[in-house]
Amino acid sequence: MLKGKVAVVTGSTSGIGLAMAKALAGQGCNIMLNGLGDVAAIEATRKALADETGVEVAFNGADMSKPDQIRGLIQETADRFGGLHILVNNAGIQYTSSIEEFPEDRWDAIIAINLSSAFHSTKAALPHMKKAGWGRVINTASVHGLVASIHKAAYVAAKHGIMGLTKVTALETAEDPITCNAICPGWVRTELVEKQIAARAGEAGLSVEDAARQLVEEKQPSKTFVTPEMLAQVAVFLCSDAASQMTGVSVPVDGGWTAQ
Repeated sequence: MLKGKVAVVTGSTSGIGLAMAKALAGQGCNIMLNGLGDVAAIEATRKALADETGVEVAFNGADMSKPDQIRGLIQETADRFGGLHILVNNAGIQYTSSIEEFPEDRWDAIIAINLSSAFHSTKAALPHMKKAGWGRVINTASVHGLVASIHKAAYVAAKHGIMGLTKVTALETAEDPITCNAICPGWVRTELVEKQIAARAGEAGLSVEDAARQLVEEKQPSKTFVTPEMLAQVAVFLCSDAASQMTGVSVPVDGGWTAQ
């Protein structure tokens, strides 16, 4: 479906981002990976994805808190592949604490990576999409872009900001063949969530699996974790012709969390 298209997926060396990169590559899309991790492991991931799908896969280690590096990521992608059609703003970090005790440097880092990076990458990518005559911007938001939870001031603020950025981008590109939408996952057992599970297990004297079950049952009526692969298939759908008139919307994939 996406043969010949080019996608940048930020934060794609693991978790949700990697699943999205794999799904897009499976549709014939050339991929620029981005993220953190061991250099050898990233190269192994890049090569395996290219071998499995037959598309071109590259990697750029841009620090998503640095606007100049973000612009470099977008430009390198366009130069290497001859254009850019799909941008998945997925990079994110987390820190939990009450507002009174929230470290200011952690607030700044979360806003920079979870919100500002999406602005900088979108700003840099849109001219390439307009030149190509087709584009999709997909923002990995969260249920926390729609509702709040305690001890997550920066994360909730950033994800609410992503929802606003999604709508403005959609409106500004409404007359172009470009869409911008947000996917809003509930609990997904990514590395970020595993840290929260481990913390809960330690505080409550629970096993990791009991802590995970307790965590998901508190907010997610399905009592089942969302998988990265589910989210990746939503991203593929948002790139399809069927979704060409879907823009500026949030797509919750949350087991009923926001239906309550």
